Amino acid sequence: MSEPTFEKPLQPPFSAEKLAAVNVHLRSLEPQQILAWALEYLPGLYQTTAFGLTGLVAIDMLSKLAEPDSRPPLIFIDTLYHFPETHELISEVEERYGVKVHVFKPEDCKTVEHFEKKWGERLWEQYEDIYDYVVKVEPGRRAYEQLKVQSVITGRRASQGGERASLQPLEVDSTGLLKLNPLFAWSFAQVEQYIKENNVPRNKLLDQGYRSVGDWHSTSKSGEGDAGERAGRWAGKENKTECGLHKDYFDMQRKAGQLEATKLEAGDATCV
Repeated sequence: MSEPTFEKPLQPPFSAEKLAAVNVHLRSLEPQQILAWALEYLPGLYQTTAFGLTGLVAIDMLSKLAEPDSRPPLIFIDTLYHFPETHELISEVEERYGVKVHVFKPEDCKTVEHFEKKWGERLWEQYEDIYDYVVKVEPGRRAYEQLKVQSVITGRRASQGGERASLQPLEVDSTGLLKLNPLFAWSFAQVEQYIKENNVPRNKLLDQGYRSVGDWHSTSKSGEGDAGERAGRWAGKENKTECGLHKDYFDMQRKAGQLEATKLEAGDATCV
């Protein structure tokens, strides 16, 4: 059977029929083949990563597919609440793979002190979705606009469960952004095996009892019998499975705008 033909690069509108045809093709490919296809077909391609294991696998695979100048640039959303070990890993990845990481932080806030002056302390406890928006979603959207991003590679996989269980290789969000999930069909065991066999750098915290690493305030060591691959994330919040980057952008923007307007009225919504 001959390979289906698609325009190079893919052009909007991305109808349900077009996405379905692309996904039928991509579902038959291995992750490396999906990434090779993306290099050829996806416009304005970047990789967004928090340097979790799946994202690191994609970074390593891409290093074997293209020279540094031809690889999708990396985007890291610095929430200001990451572990020091995560920042150490970023430096290691830059040195190992010869890539530059574009770092974006909450708007106009360079430090935790600046952020908490604008939004208050422990915002994640009072307004969880708004916290996700201002530290992850808004900086991500700003990165896409400044860098003219049209497509992103993610580290999501169906086996992570929750809202990801029905994940497709290629999706389009409410803003029109194409999201490629090259390892959508891989299990955690396959990811771990690739990491070990290819000596891929990984977060040191994974050797200290952590299963998944995010912000320090929402990440804890997994407990006995807690074997899920995202164990230790958002403890006590069984219904939370996403950090916000893959939720509805416009709904989160509206909620954050309402809270910021309230704080502006109170005179405390500014960063320095």
